[in-house]
This record gives sequence, C-alpha cells and structure tokens, in this order.
Amino acid sequence: MDRRMRLVVPMVAALALALASAPAAQASHLKESPKKHRIVYHLNEAGVEKAKAVLGNIRNHVKGVGGWDSIEALELVVHGAALKSFLRSGMDPEVKRALETLQTEGMAFGACGNTLKGLRITLVDVAEGARELPQGGVVRVMELQEQGYAYVKP
Repeated sequence: MDRRMRLVVPMVAALALALASAPAAQASHLKESPKKHRIVYHLNEAGVEKAKAVLGNIRNHVKGVGGWDSIEALELVVHGAALKSFLRSGMDPEVKRALETLQTEGMAFGACGNTLKGLRITLVDVAEGARELPQGGVVRVMELQEQGYAYVKP
C-alpha cells in the first residue's frame, strides 16, 4: 500500500464511524428515559409576530422531546411590552388559538404583575387562563431556574 492510501484509509474509516453514530446521538433524548423536562419560556419582546414565533417554538419544542408525556412542566412567562400581544381586546386570532391550544395541553401562562400595574390593567384584560405573577415576571423566571427548569428565550 502506498503512503497516500495509508493516510486515506484511516480517515475514511473515522468518517464512516462518525456518520454511523450521528443519528443515535441526535435521537438520544427520545430513548426510553424516566427524565421529564421542566421548561420556562421567557418573552418580553413586543409584537404579534414575536408572540406567534414563541408559541410556535413551544409547539415544536414539545414535539421535539417526544410530546407532552416527556414534559413535567412548561411555563410561558410574559412581561413588559410583550404582554400587549396577549390582551383580550384586539388579540390576534392566531396567537389566541395557539395559546389556548398549548394551555389545554398543559402549558402554564404567567403574566407579570408589575407589567399589569404599569399598564393599569388587570388579569381580566389578559387572555383566558393567564395567571398573575405578583412577584414579577423576571423573579418568576429566576425561581423556576432555581428549581431546575431549562430556560429558553427565543
């Protein structure tokens, strides 16, 4: 075997081994495991498109980990300008539908108490199923992280 072939053969073998093991590594979270995920999504950016995107991320996240059976808890914490996208009056129908579906499936929806006060509104003005976070949205995010929740801010 000439010198070039002695170099190429081990490289090809290493590449083949890497490619063969890649799918197993990507799918490892879907193997039977008692671990259930706890996730907090954090949204403070204004805009209907951002709200739609975050709700879509959550839907994809749930699907990506194998469905709601793989999730112990999932909470969306909304504060600041983002809360305006979740007000009953004038709420985008697509945002409303996506939010209601996720809540029905098991997602908790927290609205920052400080933002509610700042906007001079109450929980009655926010989408159905919202829970007021009297300690504030960022404090709630911190509390959940301290309890081991995975933090996601799209």
